[in-house]
Amino acid sequence: MKQTVFEIAGNTLLAADAYKLVLTGDTSDVTAPGQFVNIALPGRFLRRPISVCDREGDRLTLLYKTVGRGTAQMAAMKAGETLDVLTGLGSGFSLEESGQTPLLAGGGIGAAPLYWLAKELIARGARPHVVLGFNRAADVFYADEFAALGCAVTVATADGSAGERGFVTDAMAGLSYSYVYACGPEPMLRAVWERAQTDGQFSFEARMGCGFGACVGCTRETTEGPKRVCKDGPVFRKGEILWET
Repeated sequence: MKQTVFEIAGNTLLAADAYKLVLTGDTSDVTAPGQFVNIALPGRFLRRPISVCDREGDRLTLLYKTVGRGTAQMAAMKAGETLDVLTGLGSGFSLEESGQTPLLAGGGIGAAPLYWLAKELIARGARPHVVLGFNRAADVFYADEFAALGCAVTVATADGSAGERGFVTDAMAGLSYSYVYACGPEPMLRAVWERAQTDGQFSFEARMGCGFGACVGCTRETTEGPKRVCKDGPVFRKGEILWET
């Protein structure tokens, strides 16, 4: 973990209330897709954990959704302003088990960390199929960016206003894949976990106090005992995940 100051290079609206934030600074501790950063905002006690969408040189790309006062404050920030950021947080996705045709399933803003993952998988010779789930057409983002990487892309919307009608799991039906990577809201992750035909890795969202394991506020039970989403996760393997009944 490293605490550093980043400068905002861009902060733009992508779709509905989803934003793309580009930061420049010391990215040396950001080493794997699936990691996140924790951003301090002026006047806010708790930092905001945001998944890393991409890392190129000294630039970090973050995608986030405005869901409260903190993220609304962040959406109003302009290029040239600075942010205090903790980097290198969390465990990333492992690429070793992907096989040649991995499935990347993203629900809403959960698509963010899958972009860098897709780039890394393609660099290794894999051919990812990306399934993106949204509520409506106005919410869709990054489908074109995934396609530009060379991924096969399927979009599903709950109301059928874009792509296929239904959820991520509906779009998964009938697809053949070697492994599953998933990120999104917990109900979506559970549905993917239940229907996945292969092993996989799942990135969880959680409310965090510190973001680096000290407060244990984001602990969840696993088959290997209690684990912290921020420190031991956010990526967990399919076989260690326990669901509340």
